[in-house]
Amino acid sequence: MRAGVIVAGGRSTRFGDSDKAVADLAGTPMVRRVADRLGEAVDELVVNCREDQVEAIDTALSDHTLEPTFALDEDPDQGPMAGIATGLGAVDSEYAAVVACDMPFVDPTFVDYLFERAASHEAAVPRPDEWFQTTQAVYHADAMHDACQRALERGEHKIVEPLFDLEYVVVEREDVLAHTSLDTFKNLNTREEFEAAAERF
Repeated sequence: MRAGVIVAGGRSTRFGDSDKAVADLAGTPMVRRVADRLGEAVDELVVNCREDQVEAIDTALSDHTLEPTFALDEDPDQGPMAGIATGLGAVDSEYAAVVACDMPFVDPTFVDYLFERAASHEAAVPRPDEWFQTTQAVYHADAMHDACQRALERGEHKIVEPLFDLEYVVVEREDVLAHTSLDTFKNLNTREEFEAAAERF
């Protein structure tokens, strides 16, 4: 069993007043595009979000082949690390792919590869440039959940902090490019980025 966790609880401040998770991307809500792609690589789908988002996201994911489980942020403003911890706390599988809700080009074959790389480790995290892509990575669900909780208790909010508690594999740029294109990591934050992406769908 493999789980997919979509992290959708951010406030998307650069996007204006509406919730970008359910924003229309060429006729389909963005979170649905992510779920459709991620769903090709996993057996279970968990969505981390705020309580006020559930109805709209549930509508966006209606009729999805995987019935989503919602993992709600108790304190919505703790940042993405807390969202990852909440999402991972709700999965039934040993390993989970975590993907941000604003990555509509996520490549399911690359997610498959990350699951393979994570096996017998606690995480497989891409590093296509100087930054880790922690919101498109595969984690041992319990280990990462606990590492996030420890980091939050220490007052850390940088999303890479929990990694340093884990036995993790880095998927370097060369390895990424052997399996996918950098588009898999492309995230949409502004209306301009949405419009550019919509033309590609």
